[in-house]
Amino acid sequence: MDGAGGDPQESAGTGVQGSGEHPWWKHGVIYQIYPRSYQDTDGDGVGDLRGIEARLEYLAWLGVDATWISPFYPSPMVDFGYDVTDHRGVDPRFGTLDDFDALVAAAHVRGLRVILDYIPNHTSDQHPWFAEARRTRDDPRRDWYIWRDPAPDGGVPNNWQSAFGGSAWTLDEATGQYYLHSFLREQPDLNWRNPRVEAEMLEVIRFWMERGVDGVRVDAVQKVIKDEALRDDPPNPDYRPGDDDPYDAYLRILSGDRPEVHDVIARMRRVTDAYPNRVLIGEIYNAIERLMPYYGRDGGGCHFPYNFQLIKLPWDARTIDAAIRRYEALLPSGGWPNWVLGNHDRHRIASRVGSAQARVAAMLLLTLRGTPTLYYGDEIGMRDVPIPPELVQDPWEKNLPGQGLGRDPERTPMQWDASPGAGFTMGEPWLPLGDFARTNVEAQRDAPASLLSLHRRLIALRRAEPALSLGGWTPVEAEGDVLAYLRAEGGARFLVALNLGPAPARLAGEWSGEIAVSTHPDADGRAVSGAVGLRGDEGVAVRLRA
Repeated sequence: MDGAGGDPQESAGTGVQGSGEHPWWKHGVIYQIYPRSYQDTDGDGVGDLRGIEARLEYLAWLGVDATWISPFYPSPMVDFGYDVTDHRGVDPRFGTLDDFDALVAAAHVRGLRVILDYIPNHTSDQHPWFAEARRTRDDPRRDWYIWRDPAPDGGVPNNWQSAFGGSAWTLDEATGQYYLHSFLREQPDLNWRNPRVEAEMLEVIRFWMERGVDGVRVDAVQKVIKDEALRDDPPNPDYRPGDDDPYDAYLRILSGDRPEVHDVIARMRRVTDAYPNRVLIGEIYNAIERLMPYYGRDGGGCHFPYNFQLIKLPWDARTIDAAIRRYEALLPSGGWPNWVLGNHDRHRIASRVGSAQARVAAMLLLTLRGTPTLYYGDEIGMRDVPIPPELVQDPWEKNLPGQGLGRDPERTPMQWDASPGAGFTMGEPWLPLGDFARTNVEAQRDAPASLLSLHRRLIALRRAEPALSLGGWTPVEAEGDVLAYLRAEGGARFLVALNLGPAPARLAGEWSGEIAVSTHPDADGRAVSGAVGLRGDEGVAVRLRA
């Protein structure tokens, strides 16, 4: 079933964006869908694959090029799909493999690509492999996971921490050994130093490529290889007890991020490259310097490792300007940049910076050099939804209550309209809905000044202008709350000027052109001559005259 539906860019007839000169993922916009929360078609309050298919026309209308779908594999749902019992199946809550095949085919007909979440680091503790591995110490599958005897005092083998709180080791009473789990105890880590494990997990990539997927986002890839001697992680000298996440008490340079991981990624890349026009994206939360090796030697690693700086940095023009410059300077030769404002693990952008600045953030995301990834609902300004304790679903919040680490607030259902259930479900939604009466697709779709319309205009401009999708990037000196840069390709040049503050501001210089898109649509088409004046919370993309 390789390439179900043909090449989506060719079938869509998308002009310059479908040219073979550059890979589609360089000029494309990726849209992340959390399947539990996108569209429910059977009334159980949980989204499903048929729901995603039903909303493909919306994605095509919005103008995105690909959708990355978070996990839908068979799972006990302790971590909502990241605890997998079958890497090659579909959980009945979401549908069937036939539903998935229909989704891919329908996406390709509309010129949309499909990217899957690939979870190589761990399985569910209910996976058949782990059920076999924990039977006896000499079971043939024992070495498919990481087991160690207790420390001399009977405690855990080392100081490695679980991302969800506490030790990364759990004692298996029946066999008297500890097993490693970088996340929940229900998510035992696979042993990628075992060649049989690697071979089996690489076959998982092939399985989905044969079904026509256009790429994989590799979950927690830096964790795949651990220190062979299981040495303790060193203390983090910058850790502030009481203020920081306890997970950050140690520098995780032995429990993950090992040099050998790049050899594993190179082998993943070779599998991906055996299929034309596919992309391999890595999820790596790391300092920027330590992110760059994930591009691989001679570009043979991830096509790009996700760059999460805009999620973590304070919303300050000078800080962001410095971060963009540094990131661009550190990129290896041929390394392609990318930018992310939000995802299923981090607070929504509108909650972090406010509704007015969410418009400026959209322009930043969609005009920077590199591939942008847009999180579902951010295009209409969805905010974090407060979750009362009795409705908490996220295991992170349950393990560490009251610390603000829960991810439920940014995972609430997509708000399609103002009807009961927000157009998401006819049943009771799995998480509470937000302010759907005012913040929904239907209300914004035909409103020229809406955030949704702004996203659509920006994506259309990016698609029409190679300077904004593939062109070079040059910083422009600015002061105060103003962030500015140039994008250029061939003879076309665009100035992007963003006011990250509420007060009017000014970008000095002798600029000449017209505003192609403003966050305030009444300014579209306005001539620019000399300095660029910006209202509070305004961003402009100016088409410069030669």
